[in-house]
Amino acid sequence: MSSILSRLRDVDVGKRIGDFDREVSRDALKQFQDSGVKFVASHPQIEEQYYRAAHDLMNNIYTAVNGSPLLIEGDVYIGCWLESTGTIKSEHLSRFCPQTARSCFELFADFQREDGLIPYKVTDQGPYYRQIQMVTPLARSVWNHYLTTGRDKAFLEKMYNAIARNDQWLSVYRNTRGTGCVEAFCTFDTGHDRSARFWHVNDIPFEGDPAKYDPDSPVLPYLAPDLTSNVYCQRKYLQKMAEELGKDGSVWAAKAEQSLKSLMEYCYDEEDRFFYDRDRNNRFVRMQSIIQMYVFANEVGDGVMFEDALKRYLLNTQKFFARYPLTAIALDQSGYDHNSIYYNSWSGKSTNLTTYRTPLAFEYHHRYVELSWIIKPILSHLSRNKKFSGAINPWTGEPGESKNSSGAMLCLLDYLERYSGILPTPEGDIWFTTLIPYGEDYGQTVAEATGYARKMDGAAFELVNDKAGSEVYKDGNLLYSIPQGVRVVTDRNGALKGLIGMSVRTITGQLRYKNQVIPFSVSGNERLEYTGTGFVSVENPGIVMPHYEKL
Repeated sequence: MSSILSRLRDVDVGKRIGDFDREVSRDALKQFQDSGVKFVASHPQIEEQYYRAAHDLMNNIYTAVNGSPLLIEGDVYIGCWLESTGTIKSEHLSRFCPQTARSCFELFADFQREDGLIPYKVTDQGPYYRQIQMVTPLARSVWNHYLTTGRDKAFLEKMYNAIARNDQWLSVYRNTRGTGCVEAFCTFDTGHDRSARFWHVNDIPFEGDPAKYDPDSPVLPYLAPDLTSNVYCQRKYLQKMAEELGKDGSVWAAKAEQSLKSLMEYCYDEEDRFFYDRDRNNRFVRMQSIIQMYVFANEVGDGVMFEDALKRYLLNTQKFFARYPLTAIALDQSGYDHNSIYYNSWSGKSTNLTTYRTPLAFEYHHRYVELSWIIKPILSHLSRNKKFSGAINPWTGEPGESKNSSGAMLCLLDYLERYSGILPTPEGDIWFTTLIPYGEDYGQTVAEATGYARKMDGAAFELVNDKAGSEVYKDGNLLYSIPQGVRVVTDRNGALKGLIGMSVRTITGQLRYKNQVIPFSVSGNERLEYTGTGFVSVENPGIVMPHYEKL
């Protein structure tokens, strides 16, 4: 037995995470222990940081005014924000503390206004409605939570009704120009505080009313691509919810198609191949911001379109692909602020609010290898970010303004699970990923071997990654042996379904499974399907390499 495996089996998660003063945090710890999740590494710093992140995350769980648990953003942001904590963060939290995640989702239904508007945040003092502040689609996060936590239809129907009513509110109050796009009335509607895309735009809606914009503004309302694509994606998932609940989903399919048509007609610039806001004068607001990635994260476009965006923008070192990616504003833009690392600003720095949303775009478009190039430096940053800052210096990887960020904590837990761990997917698969987060920034190695554990449907799975190769165990017995650089895809029982190439190299070797020795060769992003006796290639999109010049 390897030393990593032995240490993994000996971990006392409760002791490693520590104690809490609040009952809601102690309950979250019990959920985490029930998940069976454990992590060990050859280097103590990343391992200690992992359990510190788990502790501080649970310590960021408070009690809402209705008595329900709520995950707060952290630092001075003592609340659950729709744009993040109530959507993508709760979706990720579902894999570790599912009951707490459900509570966070339900808060937005519980505090919905009579006119259909859901709050943009809920704190321990109550709900707030001043702006809409939508980034990650709530409907998708709810749907994924539903699939991964037991398919509770009462929960699904409650959330479906709330999101459908909110969609109607947006249709009435945020389509004043009749374009079918969702309009931004202020900076805070998108959560992009101090972003250069919103120069000469007020931070809050006119008179603090989310149904009003400043009538004297020379530029408002914006037709916003991130808000419009958000509603497009929500409508796709409202269709899934409706059909799951035995309702007619066709109305949502038609509405989603209308949103997509409006997005492409009004917000996409064919010349730049970029998504921009369009102001009241029908002109593009030509500030290249991270909304480009957010639109793709909202499941817009095909593989060809996303590949082009990777070359031109997301993997381009003159645009968003900084040393520690992805930046909030493209590096070559006049609005890029090098001082943004020191305060709350979306005009420059990289943020953990972006990093934990990034897999939504890359994995939807099957760009697993390219995503790993973003995960690796961020893991190096998180391994030494003792204060769990929400901001990242794109040049040095050092933490910036803010501290105690739930986003940073969840990003560490999520990224390690995607890079070197065991991740259950909403589709019913399990991913065992055999990459090692060497890092080696500033001459310091993050890890040379890792161990990860998780329970699925009562079975205990373990994954060990080291220089000699990787092994997967089920209930203490060896299930798979495989070289590094691949992702083993199984069903929830651990039965083999296929492999995905996770390296820029072509990985050639043997998979040992059920007394079989199965040869394989898999290139980056290639997907192999298991036939029962061997593998066949079913997808091979190639790899988009980093770019260094404007296209």
